[in-house]
Amino acid sequence: MAKTREDKLDEIAADGAFDAIVVGGGINGIGVFRELALQGLRVLLVERSDYCSGCSAAPSRMIHGGLRYLENGEFSLVRESLAERDRLLATAPHMVRPLPTTIPIVGVFSGLWNSTLGFLRVGSRPSRRGAVPIKLGLSIYDWLTRKRRLMPRHAFRTRGATLREWPKLNEQVRFSATYHDAWISYPERLGLELIADAERIAPQAIALNYVTLERGGRKGLRLVDGTGRWRKPVSAKVIVNATGAWLDETKSDLGATGDCLVAGTKGSHLMIDNPALAAALGGHMLYYENADGRICIAFPYLGRVLAGATDIRVDKPSRVRCEDDERDYILSSLRWLFPHVPVDAGDIVFSFSGIRPLPRSSHAFTGRISRDHSTRRVDGSPPQICMIGGKWTTFRAFAEQATDAVLSELDAPRRRDSRGLAIGGGKDFPADRDELVRRYRKGLGVDEERAAHLVDHYGTAGEAVQAYCAEHADDAPLAPGCPYTAAEIDYLARNEQVVHLGDLALRRTDLAITGRLPPAVVDALAQTAGAALGWSKDRIARERSALTAELADYHGVCENRDADQDTRREECV
Repeated sequence: MAKTREDKLDEIAADGAFDAIVVGGGINGIGVFRELALQGLRVLLVERSDYCSGCSAAPSRMIHGGLRYLENGEFSLVRESLAERDRLLATAPHMVRPLPTTIPIVGVFSGLWNSTLGFLRVGSRPSRRGAVPIKLGLSIYDWLTRKRRLMPRHAFRTRGATLREWPKLNEQVRFSATYHDAWISYPERLGLELIADAERIAPQAIALNYVTLERGGRKGLRLVDGTGRWRKPVSAKVIVNATGAWLDETKSDLGATGDCLVAGTKGSHLMIDNPALAAALGGHMLYYENADGRICIAFPYLGRVLAGATDIRVDKPSRVRCEDDERDYILSSLRWLFPHVPVDAGDIVFSFSGIRPLPRSSHAFTGRISRDHSTRRVDGSPPQICMIGGKWTTFRAFAEQATDAVLSELDAPRRRDSRGLAIGGGKDFPADRDELVRRYRKGLGVDEERAAHLVDHYGTAGEAVQAYCAEHADDAPLAPGCPYTAAEIDYLARNEQVVHLGDLALRRTDLAITGRLPPAVVDALAQTAGAALGWSKDRIARERSALTAELADYHGVCENRDADQDTRREECV
């Protein structure tokens, strides 16, 4: 059985000395936590909010090689990204799956000169890319994976073939090109699985959410509960600063000095419930350019359409939301893509936004800023290894890089490689997903819908979840129409480091992002979580109110769903 929060705090009270403390529980921090634990180090991960609740909760849900990075001449980044994409397809097949991706093309040679300037690291804002530069980029993309090809080579289509395949597309399109990357279904859950794996493999490793690390105490550092109720002295030989856009603030707060290392750009996405739009996509991601040269995406995701994204420079990091102008920008791009498919703000069931932590750059066009990653050692007591940049796809490689820096600092050997290590429910996952669905139907005695839900959310760990539900004799949905059972929510609350109701709604389940949180479901979720975690009636009410406010303030979701669109928006502001 996994250690409880109280167990972990007792361990820290008994011995607060660690080899390394990782600050920041986003995907990069979680990755390096697992990597350090694999090396036999006593490592502590601290996250001031919930795991994967910042930038790591706001990706485009793509696991990709970064086709457009070729335009910046970042061949090594693309090569690494493609290798990591393929590793995730193998180690997390329950959550990372192939995604056919199609580029609508309106020109032939346009953008060729601009792409050349980008490759030479001169020039700024790109123009629309035509067939020639796109063909060149896709040929390089294929060439980089020639020795371990998992997916088909790219293919080009004429205008006629393109419009036969996607009849709703803008008729300005003259060609299309299809290649394959991948998508991730539940990125936050994958982060939790990485933590659970690390704590299981290395019992000396401890991860805690809703705590902060600050200077002070007899050991030089102290761990502070998010509520301020307790403080525990801790020490470390080295700190890994994995706080993303907040890296420079954290660096200073923990006693290090030096130049600013990170800047950020804000990216926002929409979740759209529009069956006509979903049908028009034809099962593909459409990877297209808006009029300003910004790449936009739209693809079927968890029964909805995920569309984005914006790229706005941010001077000071803070929690962000998708603003009206960003919403309108994304919707207008969709209307250009499919001019005959009505789509408007009333179709949006959820929005999310985050700050991408990028290396500090003065480049005028944010699309030219590198998405590569690096580490920087800064002096302090203890010294810090700062993780600069990075993206979801390359988290393992970035964690490996940071771990090598830590091992060098500690003069410790590398003991284990994570490249082929299965993640969570990806262990022993069959080549045919339907085979596991059939196995669950037969072995667990559940219907096909329930079996598919277990496979989709938990992979090969679904058996343990259903065994818990069977033990509690609960097969009833949490609320009418909800795919989760009350016992399943009880299991998640008790076993997945849930502290607040929002942890369940936003990150342990897909209820929020798919727009399936009407008041009845929120009430049932709050009551079930409260019973599992021993909350009082007052605590349940506070948690419910906090979740409702968070959904309204940061995700555009209001309880008054029966009101017209303008009324809902006014209530959310």
